[in-house]
Amino acid sequence: MAHTKSGGSTKLGRESASKRLGVKIHDGETVHPGQIIIRQRGSKYLAGRNVKVAGDDTLLALKSGVVKFNTKKKIRFDRSERYVSVVSVVSA
Repeated sequence: MAHTKSGGSTKLGRESASKRLGVKIHDGETVHPGQIIIRQRGSKYLAGRNVKVAGDDTLLALKSGVVKFNTKKKIRFDRSERYVSVVSVVSA
């Protein structure tokens, strides 16, 4: 007869590693072509001048310059409005 309790199984232990999302280069900082400005999921920030959107919604700089953040009113398909942040790179 066994005297050791069975180990059993757990329903925990499935946490994934963090993806390090967020703003990497802030307003007024200089940037070079190809540098990541923001890593995001979805379109919380929109791309402005000299900024490209990657396949995973990451915003990348296309030219060297200074990063600028602006707000803009965007109209949805149901005619409701929301304010969005637009990220641009302007020449230094």
